[in-house]
Amino acid sequence: MLGGARSGKSVEAERRLEAFPDVLYVATGGVRDGDPDWAARVALHRERRPGSWRTVETVDLVPLLAQEGEPVLIDCLSLWLADAMDSVGAWDDETWAGGGARALRERVAALAEAVRAARRTVVLVSNEVGSGVVPATASGRRYRDELGRLNAAVAGECEQVLLVVAGQALVLRG
Repeated sequence: MLGGARSGKSVEAERRLEAFPDVLYVATGGVRDGDPDWAARVALHRERRPGSWRTVETVDLVPLLAQEGEPVLIDCLSLWLADAMDSVGAWDDETWAGGGARALRERVAALAEAVRAARRTVVLVSNEVGSGVVPATASGRRYRDELGRLNAAVAGECEQVLLVVAGQALVLRG
């Protein structure tokens, strides 16, 4: 499920799994103390989910995808990528050139492989940021480019790919 900010991609992803009584909702955003806007967004997501759905907050997606079990909704890959870029030092040009790029791409490949090998229903949410304004900073452009690569790698392993625009789901594959 790809889409821009506030496009309805999370709502559409949740709708795709509403027939399942048990769903594992994986939140990759973490906690941002002192950010009332973030807290409001998290609360809105929590309020929408059925009470029978279980929530886990983690960015450790590869082992989670290897497990069998109920359907899983991962929201969202763009936040997973920001964490992965933090952990490999992607924001520092020297670190990036000295192995950070390779380390990040290995993580992305491992995630795409885990999606391919998953034996459970998996719904993924990610932002689509490549259609907008070119970021003014080098780090912003790096993030945009790596998110495009991540989205392409993961979408390549999915049976169905949807783009959500203005609350409307457009089928790209499937």
